[in-house]
Amino acid sequence: MSSLAEDWRADLDAVDGRLIDDYQSGFPVEERPFRAIGAELDIDEDEALARVESLREQGIFRRFGAVLNPPVIGSSTLAAVQAPEDRFDEIAEIVNEHRQVNHNYRRDHPWNMWFVVTAGSRETRDAILADIEERTGCSVLNLPMLTDFYINLEFPVVNGDRFARESSGGGEDVRATAISESATGDLSTLDARLLLAIQGGFPLTATPYRDIAAELDESVEDVIDAIRQLRETGCIKRIGCIVNHVVTGFDANCMVVWDVPDDDLDARGTEVGSLPYVTLCYHRPRRPDQEWPYNLFTMIHGRDAEMVDEKIDELADEHLPYGHERLFSTETLKQTGAQYEELLGS
Repeated sequence: MSSLAEDWRADLDAVDGRLIDDYQSGFPVEERPFRAIGAELDIDEDEALARVESLREQGIFRRFGAVLNPPVIGSSTLAAVQAPEDRFDEIAEIVNEHRQVNHNYRRDHPWNMWFVVTAGSRETRDAILADIEERTGCSVLNLPMLTDFYINLEFPVVNGDRFARESSGGGEDVRATAISESATGDLSTLDARLLLAIQGGFPLTATPYRDIAAELDESVEDVIDAIRQLRETGCIKRIGCIVNHVVTGFDANCMVVWDVPDDDLDARGTEVGSLPYVTLCYHRPRRPDQEWPYNLFTMIHGRDAEMVDEKIDELADEHLPYGHERLFSTETLKQTGAQYEELLGS
């Protein structure tokens, strides 16, 4: 599925490499962030900004800005339908027209269309699922996250790694974190307006925070303070340049679903979440009435499908000796950041 040339890294220099791999998070929250980045890279502000613009135009960066955290802000879920092949495109169009659907993938499985719905409330989320079900005539598999063991789609791509976390070696602080389906984020009016303003990305200018403040008719100091606080409370997961990992080579992506005994779930989830080739690990509900017995989800992002299969074999042999299915993604149908229409009073 990669859409860049095989030698997409050939024209990148060391500064581009650092921008891509070192600034997926931790971007300065100050009035002139590119000046600070330039100083760290020994280039001037204008060049730092121009390089980020160029990397976005090339498709290496999808956007510049904040990654929001839907389970903390409101309500989200992973959902799937079994779309008949002769209606697949029609059903994808119906699903994708909802602003709150921010990811949608075709997967190699009878449940062949998988999408994420984010909303300001559980009621809005469930209304979107009901609308999709009614308009498509397809039963919707609704799988909200119940426990987060490890989730991080920040990983270096300017390297020879075979898997997304290979360089890190794994072992980060992994723990079982319960997720509410009805979070509110305790948002102020400014917080809500700000999140709606930045959900599509920051302005790619020398003064992005000042430009956001002007749009909201607020002071830049108040906007910067609010962004820092939203980052502290977890409503914003990270701020930086969002890499398109699919087009940059990590396009052999497989979601593996496991039928883990409930008593073993937390222990197995934290163990597997610390492995250096597992990018995502979380608990979602079983749906036996829809013949869905699986409760643990893992994602592996790799450069080669055969190597990904080998790692899944290793997972099954050494860590998760349970029934499982492998759902490789075969087409990206939609991919954006979390998108909301309302955050207060919903």
